[in-house]
Amino acid sequence: MDTNLAIAILAISFLIFIVCKMPIAIALAASTTLTLLYIQVPVMTLVQQMSKSVDSFSLMAIPFFIFAGEIMGAGGISDRLLKFANVIVGRLRGGLAHVNVLASMFFGGISGSAVADVSSLGCIEIPMMTDAGYDKDFSVAVTVTSACQGVLIPPSHNMIIYSLAAGGVSIGALFMGGIIPGILLGVCLMIVCGIIAVKRRYPKGEKVSLRTALKITGDALLALGTIVIIMGGVVSGIFTATESAAFACIYAFLISVFVYHELKLRQIPRLLMNTVRTLAVVFSLIASAGAFGWVLAYLQVPALVSNALLSVTSNRVIVLLLINLMLLILGCFMDMAPLILIMTPILLPVVEQFGMNPVQFGVMLILNLAIGLCTPPVGGALFVGCSIGKISVEKATLAMLPMYAAMVVALMLVTFIPAISLWIPGLL
Repeated sequence: MDTNLAIAILAISFLIFIVCKMPIAIALAASTTLTLLYIQVPVMTLVQQMSKSVDSFSLMAIPFFIFAGEIMGAGGISDRLLKFANVIVGRLRGGLAHVNVLASMFFGGISGSAVADVSSLGCIEIPMMTDAGYDKDFSVAVTVTSACQGVLIPPSHNMIIYSLAAGGVSIGALFMGGIIPGILLGVCLMIVCGIIAVKRRYPKGEKVSLRTALKITGDALLALGTIVIIMGGVVSGIFTATESAAFACIYAFLISVFVYHELKLRQIPRLLMNTVRTLAVVFSLIASAGAFGWVLAYLQVPALVSNALLSVTSNRVIVLLLINLMLLILGCFMDMAPLILIMTPILLPVVEQFGMNPVQFGVMLILNLAIGLCTPPVGGALFVGCSIGKISVEKATLAMLPMYAAMVVALMLVTFIPAISLWIPGLL
């Protein structure tokens, strides 16, 4: 068996399948099958590794988190979080842009999904901003990029996927590690929004009376209680991640039905169906990427990549910059979940040689790949935002250039300052 030829078959066949627009899960499984046939390993290994990849209790948290996000999205949460964000930052210059970022921070802490954030909040935020005199491309750019906070601020099912791929890194530590980087990303975006707002003379928001502000805050705090349940339960050890996700579903249901009175029981079957659809995509990716990753390990690709990077340079800064550049490029062409599953076992041993903590690397990896959610040609959040805003991808991408710069600054800070992602886990 020629190992180099086997690696070439695996990589080239996968790229060909992707270019042919084959679904990523099927492309991963097909390229794995071709490689197994060449190296004369029984194809049944594919089935065994796919089954093994999804046979994890930790993954049970994912459907609960997705369902909780569906409930909160349909239960009147979006409008309340927008009003709450307006109370805090609405009166600033370019107030609606700041409201957009802050609302995404809050909603991301409930849904854990950038695409869900754009879908739920974008339908309200983009028309609201354009009606107030903001340029449509700027409105879409802010909505799409700010939604990426949702994959960092807990709960994030991508953190759970990384924990699985990294061999069992603490989900609680990952959740806590994403808080400051998520807020940092929001602050960087708000700084850029503020500069653009002053330059283009976007309007300030209206002042809210104290009585109205207190009422809005009370409504929003009930919604944000979901975050308290999830983070408090996991960190304190009262709940596992799976148990906290299940309790979050119950809490979200009670608040949406009996307090806000906006979620009807007849909507539940549709929300369950949406959850199953999302879950089918996520689990099929996890299963096929698990088999793909087994072949990578069998062919000793992680060791080869590690040696290749270290042969270029032994300088820690340059190696980390090269890793980030590689991930940014890959994020333009592949979705987040398969990249986490494929690249974690390859790159984690490399960064550990330089003393990087697995929690810090996980946060860095997810923030890096979050940028890919708003970059062409396959950025999911970008396409949803353009669809809602009814503008071209090219126009939105051009408007996002300052936002991309802010996101890269946040990425560099997370990469080279360990305390940003490790301070809170270290305290707790």
